[in-house]
Amino acid sequence: MRRLTRTVAAATMATALALVSACSSGSDDADGNDLGSSLEQVTYLTSFGNFGRDAYAWVAKEKGYFKDAGFEVEIKPGQGTGSVIQTVVGGQAHFGPIDLTGGLLQLGNGDAKDFVAVAAIQQRTMAAIATVDGTGITTPKDLEGKTLADTPGSVVRNLFPTYARMAGIDYTKVKWVNGEAQTLMGTLASGSVDGIGQFVVGQPTIEAVTKKEAVMLPYSNVMQDLYGNVLITSKQYATEKPEQVKKFTEALLKGLEYALANPQEAAEILAKNAEAVVPAAAAAELQLMAGYVRSSNSGTALGTLDSGRVAKSIAILRGAGALKSDLTPDQIIDFNLAPKA
Repeated sequence: MRRLTRTVAAATMATALALVSACSSGSDDADGNDLGSSLEQVTYLTSFGNFGRDAYAWVAKEKGYFKDAGFEVEIKPGQGTGSVIQTVVGGQAHFGPIDLTGGLLQLGNGDAKDFVAVAAIQQRTMAAIATVDGTGITTPKDLEGKTLADTPGSVVRNLFPTYARMAGIDYTKVKWVNGEAQTLMGTLASGSVDGIGQFVVGQPTIEAVTKKEAVMLPYSNVMQDLYGNVLITSKQYATEKPEQVKKFTEALLKGLEYALANPQEAAEILAKNAEAVVPAAAAAELQLMAGYVRSSNSGTALGTLDSGRVAKSIAILRGAGALKSDLTPDQIIDFNLAPKA
């Protein structure tokens, strides 16, 4: 009888200990003390290599914004709009920034589908042709007869015919060759091409690499209603996990806000995580980008997208003959997931 009593007491004690352990474990999870087992694994692509303009993603990771939102994020270098779309839609990444105009061209011309934009990174396009002193290029007209390099899926390259028409130049007289995101500036420095596709914020890095004064031809000079980069995800992920999309977007934009307010620190965080980054040039990129992230339409809010402005962008592309089919803003943007102005 005594043996039976001891057995029951031992079992009761074990059960109590198990319950205490379970409660303690649950409390740790709720407080975020579990070492990542409850975090969702997410892959994020940068827009184009690892330059200062993309430092905000590394900031969001370093500062714990992603982890606080429930994500363990792997950041990989992107290769431009077309490549980022393909990788996200193909399921090899969950999120990435693309140029919205490039996304409209991809979607409207049947080159891509099944992706949605959920936040704006820049309120104005930063697409540009970049060159340096000594190439004889100071105006768009000077591009005729010259050779430019860019990745095949880059928005700068894909939007060039539209830019050329609006700038009054013959785009058929400009030769394009393929390049890689991380080596484009070196290609320009070598003199093997006359110019490269680049964002306007790339100017400090171009000057650091080429040791020459950069000359920028911004697309926004002739196409003023176009957005810059927007954050995209796949339609499948947006449909299946809308709350996760909102949480990830909020964390990323928090990193963007911090990076713009602290460009030098953000540049140093980037340099810790990516090779060949020049912190001074990366910080200068962020300082230049700050003027593109907010606009009179967005006010103080980050990430907002306006349906009317997107419709104007579509009209510009249609008017230039760049779109094979008409689009509506809702076909490319999920306004239910995007931040509100």
